[in-house]
Amino acid sequence: MTKPDPSGALDLVREHTILAVVVGSRAYGLATDASDVDRRGVYAAPAPLYWRFTKPPTHVDGPLPEQFSWELERFCGLALDANPTVLECLWSPLVERVTPVGEELLAVRSAFLSRRAHRTFLGYSEAQFRKLEGDLRDGGVPRWKHAMHMLRLLESGTHLVRHGELRVDVGDLRERLLAVRRGEVGWEEIGAWRAALTDSMETALDRSPLPPEPDRAAVEELLVSVRRRSV
Repeated sequence: MTKPDPSGALDLVREHTILAVVVGSRAYGLATDASDVDRRGVYAAPAPLYWRFTKPPTHVDGPLPEQFSWELERFCGLALDANPTVLECLWSPLVERVTPVGEELLAVRSAFLSRRAHRTFLGYSEAQFRKLEGDLRDGGVPRWKHAMHMLRLLESGTHLVRHGELRVDVGDLRERLLAVRRGEVGWEEIGAWRAALTDSMETALDRSPLPPEPDRAAVEELLVSVRRRSV
């Protein structure tokens, strides 16, 4: 049964989505028969909606299961801060919908990249690692799926810092990472893998092709252009 949507938020997603992609295990090349289809999107709310006291939502759940979308300005802000989850949307190999404005967004995706990614990818993976350590203390067994995704995130981040481009599909590491998910890799080996990737990312930072800061002006120019055209 569809939930009521008095704010019209779901209509914003239905009518104004500029980019819709599949992320998660299917985009990573790590899907199994039980994997969900995780969808993420970007919608551009018409500028006149911002003239009211009640502003458009910055993000919306739905209307499909496992679907989450950001309004364009919020999406750009998170991407400029090198949020890994948001950046993945711009490099997902599984694009379900892209409008001409969405093509413009993809055309400037490199403007979002900077050495900030070093901090954010390490920060996200460190938070996941602490949770896994908590699992070990509390129950003696980590959540293996989370361990797999921690390593996958570090692999992607290391590639980004070293080569200047985000790596979403890690299918070449599929068997090794799925072995982690199945609990077939010992915690010490996981820890060693994590440490090696962390060291590799640190070493790559000094020679990284990534600029120190993202190209905020280019992103803002796109945002202003989209807003003007929606009036």
